Amino acid sequence: MSKHLSMDVRVPIEEGNPAIRRIESLCIKCGQCRDVCQKQISVGHHYDLLKTGDTAICIHCGQCANVCPTGAITEIQDWMQVQSVIQDSCKTVIAITSPSVRVSLGEEFGMQPGSYVEEQMVGSLRALGFDYVFDTTFAADLTIMEEASELIERIQTKQPLPQFTSCCPAWVKFAETYYPELLPNISTSKSPISMFAPTIKTWFAEKESLDADDIYVVAITPCTAKKFEIMREELSDAANYLDRKPAQDCDRVVTTRELASWMRACNLDLESVEEGDYDSLMPRGSGAGIIFGNTGGVMEAALRTVADILNDSSADNFEYEEVRGLEGIKIATVEIADLKVRAAVAHGLGNARKLMEAIRAGEEFHFVEIMACPGGCINGGGQPLQLSDVRNWIDVREERAKGLYKEDRATYIRKSHNNPAVKKLYKEFLGMAGGKKSHDLLHTHYHERSNYDE
Repeated sequence: MSKHLSMDVRVPIEEGNPAIRRIESLCIKCGQCRDVCQKQISVGHHYDLLKTGDTAICIHCGQCANVCPTGAITEIQDWMQVQSVIQDSCKTVIAITSPSVRVSLGEEFGMQPGSYVEEQMVGSLRALGFDYVFDTTFAADLTIMEEASELIERIQTKQPLPQFTSCCPAWVKFAETYYPELLPNISTSKSPISMFAPTIKTWFAEKESLDADDIYVVAITPCTAKKFEIMREELSDAANYLDRKPAQDCDRVVTTRELASWMRACNLDLESVEEGDYDSLMPRGSGAGIIFGNTGGVMEAALRTVADILNDSSADNFEYEEVRGLEGIKIATVEIADLKVRAAVAHGLGNARKLMEAIRAGEEFHFVEIMACPGGCINGGGQPLQLSDVRNWIDVREERAKGLYKEDRATYIRKSHNNPAVKKLYKEFLGMAGGKKSHDLLHTHYHERSNYDE
Protein backbone atom coordinates (compact mmCIF):
# COMPACT_ATOMS: atom_id res chain seq x y z
CA MET A 1 0.00 0.00 0.00
CA SER A 2 1.34 3.42 -0.97
CA LYS A 3 2.23 5.94 1.71
CA HIS A 4 1.03 8.65 -0.70
CA LEU A 5 -2.46 9.63 -1.79
CA SER A 6 -3.23 8.94 -5.43
CA MET A 7 -1.34 11.12 -7.89
CA ASP A 8 -4.74 11.84 -9.40
CA VAL A 9 -5.51 13.76 -6.19
CA ARG A 10 -2.32 15.70 -5.40
CA VAL A 11 1.44 15.88 -5.75
CA PRO A 12 3.24 13.33 -3.56
CA ILE A 13 5.98 14.84 -1.38
CA GLU A 14 8.58 12.73 0.39
CA GLU A 15 9.52 13.21 4.02
CA GLY A 16 12.99 14.71 3.99
CA ASN A 17 12.49 16.66 0.76
CA PRO A 18 15.15 19.39 1.12
CA ALA A 19 13.09 22.09 -0.59
CA ILE A 20 9.37 21.75 0.17
CA ARG A 21 7.02 20.13 2.67
CA ARG A 22 3.28 19.59 3.13
CA ILE A 23 1.33 20.52 6.26
CA GLU A 24 -1.25 17.76 6.16
CA SER A 25 -3.85 19.53 8.28
CA LEU A 26 -4.07 22.38 5.75
CA CYS A 27 -4.46 20.26 2.60
CA ILE A 28 -7.96 20.43 1.08
CA LYS A 29 -7.09 18.03 -1.78
CA CYS A 30 -8.07 20.61 -4.41
CA GLY A 31 -5.65 19.26 -7.03
CA GLN A 32 -4.00 22.55 -7.94
CA CYS A 33 -0.55 21.19 -7.02
CA ARG A 34 -1.26 18.15 -9.19
CA ASP A 35 -2.23 20.31 -12.15
CA VAL A 36 0.83 22.57 -12.09
CA CYS A 37 3.20 19.63 -11.67
CA GLN A 38 1.59 17.73 -14.53
CA LYS A 39 0.88 20.51 -17.02
CA GLN A 40 3.53 23.20 -16.55
CA ILE A 41 6.38 21.30 -14.91
CA SER A 42 5.76 18.02 -16.78
CA VAL A 43 6.84 15.72 -13.96
CA GLY A 44 3.70 14.53 -12.17
CA HIS A 45 2.29 12.44 -15.04
CA HIS A 46 5.63 11.09 -16.27
CA TYR A 47 6.28 8.50 -13.60
CA ASP A 48 4.45 5.77 -11.74
CA LEU A 49 4.83 5.26 -7.98
CA LEU A 50 4.57 1.51 -8.55
CA LYS A 51 7.71 1.67 -10.69
CA THR A 52 9.69 3.98 -8.42
CA GLY A 53 9.29 1.93 -5.26
CA ASP A 54 6.66 4.36 -3.96
CA THR A 55 9.21 7.22 -4.13
CA ALA A 56 7.96 10.58 -5.35
CA ILE A 57 9.99 12.30 -8.06
CA CYS A 58 10.53 15.96 -7.30
CA ILE A 59 12.73 18.52 -9.04
CA HIS A 60 12.17 20.96 -6.13
CA CYS A 61 10.91 23.86 -8.27
CA GLY A 62 8.26 24.79 -5.69
CA GLN A 63 5.57 25.67 -8.20
CA CYS A 64 3.16 23.50 -6.22
CA ALA A 65 3.74 25.84 -3.26
CA ASN A 66 3.03 28.85 -5.46
CA VAL A 67 -0.45 27.61 -6.38
CA CYS A 68 -1.50 26.00 -3.09
CA PRO A 69 -4.48 28.10 -1.89
CA THR A 70 -4.19 27.17 1.80
CA GLY A 71 -0.45 27.23 2.40
CA ALA A 72 -0.38 23.48 2.89
CA ILE A 73 2.71 23.25 0.68
CA THR A 74 5.54 25.56 1.61
CA GLU A 75 9.31 25.77 1.33
CA ILE A 76 11.51 24.31 4.06
CA GLN A 77 12.09 27.20 6.47
CA ASP A 78 15.80 27.92 6.96
CA TRP A 79 15.79 31.53 8.13
CA MET A 80 15.55 30.64 11.82
CA GLN A 81 18.71 28.51 11.61
CA VAL A 82 20.49 31.41 9.91
CA GLN A 83 19.30 33.78 12.61
CA SER A 84 20.72 31.41 15.24
CA VAL A 85 24.11 31.37 13.51
CA ILE A 86 24.12 35.17 13.39
CA GLN A 87 23.24 35.40 17.07
CA ASP A 88 25.92 32.86 17.97
CA SER A 89 28.49 35.30 16.47
CA CYS A 90 31.16 32.63 16.01
CA LYS A 91 30.85 32.78 12.22
CA THR A 92 31.28 35.51 9.64
CA VAL A 93 27.83 35.37 8.04
CA ILE A 94 27.56 36.52 4.43
CA ALA A 95 24.43 37.10 2.35
CA ILE A 96 24.44 36.85 -1.45
CA THR A 97 21.31 38.18 -3.15
CA SER A 98 19.77 37.00 -6.42
CA PRO A 99 18.44 39.60 -8.87
CA SER A 100 14.79 38.49 -8.80
CA VAL A 101 14.45 39.13 -5.06
CA ARG A 102 14.85 42.88 -5.51
CA VAL A 103 11.85 43.13 -7.88
CA SER A 104 9.52 41.00 -5.74
CA LEU A 105 10.33 41.52 -2.05
CA GLY A 106 8.37 44.78 -2.06
CA GLU A 107 5.15 42.87 -2.76
CA GLU A 108 5.37 41.37 0.73
CA PHE A 109 5.18 44.91 2.11
CA GLY A 110 2.37 46.28 -0.04
CA MET A 111 4.42 47.61 -2.97
CA GLN A 112 3.58 47.08 -6.61
CA PRO A 113 5.05 44.03 -8.41
CA GLY A 114 8.29 45.00 -10.12
CA SER A 115 9.19 47.65 -7.54
CA TYR A 116 13.00 47.77 -7.43
CA VAL A 117 14.04 47.65 -3.77
CA GLU A 118 17.75 46.83 -3.89
CA GLU A 119 18.93 49.39 -1.31
CA GLN A 120 16.09 48.60 1.10
CA MET A 121 16.80 44.87 0.76
CA VAL A 122 20.52 45.34 1.49
CA GLY A 123 19.72 47.58 4.44
CA SER A 124 17.32 44.97 5.80
CA LEU A 125 19.96 42.24 5.59
CA ARG A 126 22.42 44.41 7.48
CA ALA A 127 19.75 45.12 10.10
CA LEU A 128 19.21 41.36 10.46
CA GLY A 129 22.87 41.01 11.38
CA PHE A 130 24.75 39.87 8.27
CA ASP A 131 28.44 40.79 8.36
CA TYR A 132 28.73 41.20 4.59
CA VAL A 133 26.17 41.53 1.81
CA PHE A 134 27.17 40.74 -1.78
CA ASP A 135 25.25 40.79 -5.04
CA THR A 136 24.89 37.47 -6.83
CA THR A 137 24.89 39.38 -10.13
CA PHE A 138 28.68 39.57 -9.64
CA ALA A 139 28.75 35.78 -9.84
CA ALA A 140 26.29 35.86 -12.74
CA ASP A 141 29.02 37.73 -14.60
CA LEU A 142 31.43 34.95 -13.63
CA THR A 143 28.96 32.40 -14.98
CA ILE A 144 28.82 34.21 -18.31
CA MET A 145 32.62 34.45 -18.53
CA GLU A 146 32.85 30.69 -18.16
CA GLU A 147 29.72 29.72 -20.09
CA ALA A 148 30.43 31.98 -23.08
CA SER A 149 34.00 30.70 -23.30
CA GLU A 150 32.70 27.15 -23.12
CA LEU A 151 30.17 27.80 -25.89
CA ILE A 152 32.78 29.28 -28.24
CA GLU A 153 35.11 26.35 -27.58
CA ARG A 154 32.32 23.85 -28.26
CA ILE A 155 31.45 25.56 -31.56
CA GLN A 156 35.04 25.94 -32.74
CA THR A 157 36.21 22.45 -31.75
CA LYS A 158 33.00 20.65 -32.74
CA GLN A 159 32.18 19.40 -29.23
CA PRO A 160 28.63 18.25 -28.38
CA LEU A 161 25.98 20.82 -29.32
CA PRO A 162 23.68 22.35 -28.38
CA GLN A 163 25.12 23.64 -25.14
CA PHE A 164 22.42 23.90 -22.48
CA THR A 165 22.54 26.47 -19.70
CA SER A 166 22.99 25.09 -16.19
CA CYS A 167 21.84 27.91 -13.88
CA CYS A 168 18.47 26.33 -13.02
CA PRO A 169 18.90 23.39 -10.59
CA ALA A 170 15.35 22.15 -11.15
CA TRP A 171 16.02 21.92 -14.90
CA VAL A 172 19.33 20.14 -14.28
CA LYS A 173 17.67 17.51 -12.09
CA PHE A 174 14.89 17.15 -14.68
CA ALA A 175 17.52 16.46 -17.36
CA GLU A 176 19.38 14.03 -15.09
CA THR A 177 16.11 12.15 -14.59
CA TYR A 178 14.51 12.20 -18.03
CA TYR A 179 17.25 13.06 -20.55
CA PRO A 180 20.50 11.60 -19.16
CA GLU A 181 21.88 11.02 -22.64
CA LEU A 182 22.07 14.82 -23.06
CA LEU A 183 24.02 15.50 -19.86
CA PRO A 184 27.28 15.99 -21.86
CA ASN A 185 25.54 18.93 -23.53
CA ILE A 186 24.79 20.80 -20.29
CA SER A 187 27.32 23.51 -19.53
CA THR A 188 29.68 22.50 -16.78
CA SER A 189 29.67 26.12 -15.59
CA LYS A 190 27.95 26.30 -12.21
CA SER A 191 25.03 28.50 -11.32
CA PRO A 192 25.95 31.95 -9.96
CA ILE A 193 25.24 30.95 -6.35
CA SER A 194 27.40 27.84 -6.68
CA MET A 195 30.23 29.89 -8.18
CA PHE A 196 29.99 32.67 -5.62
CA ALA A 197 30.13 30.55 -2.47
CA PRO A 198 33.50 28.86 -3.16
CA THR A 199 34.92 32.16 -4.41
CA ILE A 200 33.96 33.71 -1.07
CA LYS A 201 35.50 30.86 0.90
CA THR A 202 38.78 31.00 -1.03
CA TRP A 203 39.71 34.33 -2.62
CA PHE A 204 37.60 36.57 -0.37
CA ALA A 205 38.66 34.67 2.75
CA GLU A 206 42.29 35.15 1.79
CA LYS A 207 41.82 38.87 1.09
CA GLU A 208 40.05 39.42 4.41
CA SER A 209 42.31 37.09 6.45
CA LEU A 210 39.38 34.84 7.34
CA ASP A 211 39.32 31.07 7.77
CA ALA A 212 36.97 29.41 5.31
CA ASP A 213 35.63 27.17 8.08
CA ASP A 214 34.46 30.29 9.91
CA ILE A 215 32.50 31.66 6.95
CA TYR A 216 28.78 30.93 6.60
CA VAL A 217 27.28 31.77 3.19
CA VAL A 218 23.54 32.32 2.85
CA ALA A 219 21.91 32.70 -0.57
CA ILE A 220 18.85 34.97 -0.68
CA THR A 221 16.97 33.68 -3.69
CA PRO A 222 13.55 33.22 -5.33
CA CYS A 223 14.30 29.53 -5.83
CA THR A 224 13.32 26.59 -3.64
CA ALA A 225 15.39 24.22 -5.82
CA LYS A 226 18.55 25.98 -4.62
CA LYS A 227 17.93 24.27 -1.26
CA PHE A 228 18.51 21.00 -3.09
CA GLU A 229 21.36 22.31 -5.24
CA ILE A 230 23.60 23.43 -2.37
CA MET A 231 23.38 19.93 -0.86
CA ARG A 232 24.81 18.20 -3.95
CA GLU A 233 27.96 16.34 -2.86
CA GLU A 234 29.93 17.65 -5.82
CA LEU A 235 29.44 21.27 -4.70
CA SER A 236 32.12 21.31 -2.01
CA ASP A 237 34.90 22.77 -4.11
CA ALA A 238 36.19 25.30 -1.60
CA ALA A 239 36.93 22.48 0.84
CA ASN A 240 38.56 20.45 -1.92
CA TYR A 241 40.68 23.41 -3.03
CA LEU A 242 41.79 24.10 0.55
CA ASP A 243 42.33 20.39 1.25
CA ARG A 244 39.77 20.41 4.07
CA LYS A 245 37.17 17.83 5.00
CA PRO A 246 34.11 17.94 2.68
CA ALA A 247 31.74 20.81 3.39
CA GLN A 248 29.03 22.58 1.45
CA ASP A 249 30.18 25.65 -0.44
CA CYS A 250 26.89 27.45 0.22
CA ASP A 251 25.56 26.82 3.71
CA ARG A 252 21.88 27.87 3.55
CA VAL A 253 19.24 29.17 1.18
CA VAL A 254 16.57 31.65 2.27
CA THR A 255 13.77 32.40 -0.19
CA THR A 256 12.13 35.76 -0.80
CA ARG A 257 9.10 34.70 1.23
CA GLU A 258 11.31 33.53 4.09
CA LEU A 259 13.21 36.82 4.12
CA ALA A 260 9.93 38.71 4.40
CA SER A 261 8.82 36.46 7.27
CA TRP A 262 12.14 37.00 9.01
CA MET A 263 11.88 40.76 8.58
CA ARG A 264 8.37 40.84 10.00
CA ALA A 265 9.46 38.71 12.97
CA CYS A 266 12.11 41.37 13.67
CA ASN A 267 9.68 44.28 13.12
CA LEU A 268 11.52 45.48 10.01
CA ASP A 269 9.47 47.28 7.38
CA LEU A 270 10.95 47.57 3.90
CA GLU A 271 9.69 51.12 3.43
CA SER A 272 11.22 52.50 6.65
CA VAL A 273 14.45 50.50 7.00
CA GLU A 274 17.74 52.34 6.55
CA GLU A 275 19.00 51.72 3.02
CA GLY A 276 22.33 50.03 2.40
CA ASP A 277 24.93 49.34 -0.27
CA TYR A 278 26.68 46.11 -1.21
CA ASP A 279 30.18 45.47 0.10
CA SER A 280 32.85 46.64 -2.30
CA LEU A 281 35.41 43.87 -2.87
CA MET A 282 32.98 41.93 -5.08
CA PRO A 283 30.50 44.69 -5.95
CA ARG A 284 27.26 44.74 -7.88
CA GLY A 285 27.39 42.97 -11.23
CA SER A 286 26.60 44.16 -14.73
CA GLY A 287 23.24 44.74 -16.34
CA ALA A 288 23.70 41.37 -17.99
CA GLY A 289 23.87 39.78 -14.56
CA ILE A 290 20.72 41.59 -13.45
CA ILE A 291 18.56 40.18 -16.26
CA PHE A 292 19.48 36.60 -15.30
CA GLY A 293 16.19 36.44 -13.40
CA ASN A 294 14.07 36.64 -16.56
CA THR A 295 13.43 33.87 -19.03
CA GLY A 296 15.88 34.57 -21.86
CA GLY A 297 18.13 36.61 -19.57
CA VAL A 298 20.97 34.11 -19.33
CA MET A 299 20.86 33.65 -23.10
CA GLU A 300 20.98 37.39 -23.73
CA ALA A 301 23.79 37.93 -21.23
CA ALA A 302 25.86 35.20 -22.87
CA LEU A 303 25.24 36.51 -26.38
CA ARG A 304 26.43 39.97 -25.35
CA THR A 305 29.77 38.51 -24.29
CA VAL A 306 30.10 36.01 -27.15
CA ALA A 307 29.62 38.86 -29.63
CA ASP A 308 32.44 40.89 -28.10
CA ILE A 309 34.80 37.92 -27.78
CA LEU A 310 34.34 37.24 -31.48
CA ASN A 311 34.93 40.92 -32.29
CA ASP A 312 31.52 41.42 -33.85
CA SER A 313 31.42 44.97 -35.24
CA SER A 314 27.67 45.17 -34.53
CA ALA A 315 28.07 44.24 -30.86
CA ASP A 316 26.91 47.67 -29.72
CA ASN A 317 23.38 46.50 -30.57
CA PHE A 318 23.29 44.09 -27.67
CA GLU A 319 19.64 43.99 -26.62
CA TYR A 320 18.45 40.69 -28.02
CA GLU A 321 14.71 41.26 -28.07
CA GLU A 322 14.10 37.98 -29.88
CA VAL A 323 14.88 35.94 -26.75
CA ARG A 324 12.74 38.08 -24.40
CA GLY A 325 9.10 37.70 -23.44
CA LEU A 326 6.76 35.08 -22.04
CA GLU A 327 6.23 32.91 -25.11
CA GLY A 328 6.83 29.34 -23.95
CA ILE A 329 9.50 28.52 -26.55
CA LYS A 330 11.51 31.20 -28.35
CA ILE A 331 13.81 30.37 -31.26
CA ALA A 332 16.19 32.86 -32.84
CA THR A 333 19.13 32.89 -35.23
CA VAL A 334 21.59 35.53 -34.08
CA GLU A 335 24.33 36.61 -36.47
CA ILE A 336 27.57 37.20 -34.59
CA ALA A 337 30.67 37.97 -36.62
CA ASP A 338 30.77 35.16 -39.20
CA LEU A 339 28.70 32.80 -37.03
CA LYS A 340 24.96 32.25 -37.20
CA VAL A 341 24.16 31.17 -33.67
CA ARG A 342 20.88 29.26 -33.48
CA ALA A 343 19.43 29.77 -30.03
CA ALA A 344 16.37 28.49 -28.20
CA VAL A 345 14.80 29.52 -24.89
CA ALA A 346 12.15 27.56 -22.99
CA HIS A 347 10.54 28.20 -19.62
CA GLY A 348 8.22 25.84 -17.80
CA LEU A 349 9.39 22.27 -18.19
CA GLY A 350 6.33 21.31 -20.19
CA ASN A 351 7.71 23.61 -22.88
CA ALA A 352 11.23 22.32 -22.24
CA ARG A 353 10.08 18.75 -22.83
CA LYS A 354 8.67 19.74 -26.22
CA LEU A 355 11.96 21.41 -27.12
CA MET A 356 14.01 18.45 -25.90
CA GLU A 357 11.94 16.05 -27.98
CA ALA A 358 12.54 18.24 -31.04
CA ILE A 359 16.29 18.10 -30.35
CA ARG A 360 16.09 14.34 -29.92
CA ALA A 361 14.39 14.24 -33.31
CA GLY A 362 17.29 16.10 -34.91
CA GLU A 363 16.53 19.83 -34.72
CA GLU A 364 19.85 21.65 -34.40
CA PHE A 365 20.80 24.50 -32.07
CA HIS A 366 24.04 25.95 -30.75
CA PHE A 367 22.79 27.25 -27.42
CA VAL A 368 19.67 26.50 -25.35
CA GLU A 369 18.45 28.18 -22.17
CA ILE A 370 15.91 26.35 -20.02
CA MET A 371 14.26 27.57 -16.83
CA ALA A 372 11.93 25.28 -14.88
CA CYS A 373 9.62 28.00 -13.59
CA PRO A 374 7.19 29.77 -15.93
CA GLY A 375 8.75 33.18 -16.52
CA GLY A 376 12.11 32.18 -15.09
CA CYS A 377 13.47 32.99 -11.64
CA ILE A 378 11.16 35.98 -11.28
CA ASN A 379 8.42 33.37 -10.75
CA GLY A 380 10.49 30.99 -8.63
CA GLY A 381 8.94 28.69 -6.06
CA GLY A 382 9.96 30.95 -3.17
CA GLN A 383 8.57 34.20 -4.53
CA PRO A 384 5.70 36.20 -2.95
CA LEU A 385 2.34 34.60 -3.58
CA GLN A 386 -0.01 36.40 -5.94
CA LEU A 387 -3.28 34.49 -6.04
CA SER A 388 -5.84 35.15 -8.76
CA ASP A 389 -8.08 37.26 -6.55
CA VAL A 390 -5.22 39.71 -6.02
CA ARG A 391 -3.67 40.04 -9.45
CA ASN A 392 -3.37 38.01 -12.63
CA TRP A 393 -0.14 36.03 -12.18
CA ILE A 394 1.01 36.60 -15.77
CA ASP A 395 0.91 40.35 -15.15
CA VAL A 396 3.06 39.84 -12.05
CA ARG A 397 5.71 38.06 -14.11
CA GLU A 398 5.66 40.85 -16.67
CA GLU A 399 6.03 43.56 -14.05
CA ARG A 400 8.91 41.81 -12.32
CA ALA A 401 10.63 41.28 -15.68
CA LYS A 402 10.18 44.94 -16.58
CA GLY A 403 11.83 45.92 -13.31
CA LEU A 404 14.98 43.95 -14.17
CA TYR A 405 15.17 45.16 -17.78
CA LYS A 406 14.73 48.76 -16.62
CA GLU A 407 17.62 48.40 -14.17
CA ASP A 408 19.77 46.79 -16.86
CA ARG A 409 19.26 49.84 -19.07
CA ALA A 410 20.14 52.15 -16.17
CA THR A 411 23.35 50.27 -15.33
CA TYR A 412 26.63 51.71 -16.63
CA ILE A 413 28.26 48.32 -17.26
CA ARG A 414 25.92 46.10 -19.23
CA LYS A 415 28.19 43.24 -20.33
CA SER A 416 29.63 40.66 -17.97
CA HIS A 417 33.17 40.70 -19.37
CA ASN A 418 33.40 44.48 -18.85
CA ASN A 419 32.93 44.19 -15.09
CA PRO A 420 36.25 45.52 -13.66
CA ALA A 421 35.86 43.59 -10.39
CA VAL A 422 35.45 40.34 -12.35
CA LYS A 423 38.55 41.20 -14.38
CA LYS A 424 40.44 41.77 -11.13
CA LEU A 425 39.33 38.39 -9.78
CA TYR A 426 40.62 36.62 -12.89
CA LYS A 427 43.88 38.58 -12.86
CA GLU A 428 44.63 38.07 -9.17
CA PHE A 429 43.24 34.61 -8.57
CA LEU A 430 41.41 32.60 -11.22
CA GLY A 431 43.70 33.09 -14.19
CA MET A 432 41.88 32.74 -17.50
CA ALA A 433 38.25 31.85 -18.09
CA GLY A 434 38.11 28.11 -18.66
CA GLY A 435 41.52 27.63 -17.07
CA LYS A 436 42.49 25.05 -14.46
CA LYS A 437 41.65 27.06 -11.34
CA SER A 438 38.38 28.20 -12.88
CA HIS A 439 37.49 24.58 -13.59
CA ASP A 440 38.41 23.56 -10.06
CA LEU A 441 36.14 26.17 -8.44
CA LEU A 442 33.56 27.26 -11.01
CA HIS A 443 32.66 24.08 -12.91
CA THR A 444 30.94 20.85 -11.94
CA HIS A 445 29.48 17.63 -13.33
CA TYR A 446 26.10 15.92 -13.37
CA HIS A 447 24.93 12.34 -13.02
CA GLU A 448 22.07 10.21 -14.25
CA ARG A 449 19.01 9.91 -12.00
CA SER A 450 16.79 7.86 -14.27
CA ASN A 451 16.60 5.26 -11.51
CA TYR A 452 14.67 8.00 -9.64
CA ASP A 453 16.97 8.29 -6.66
CA GLU A 454 16.91 11.56 -4.76
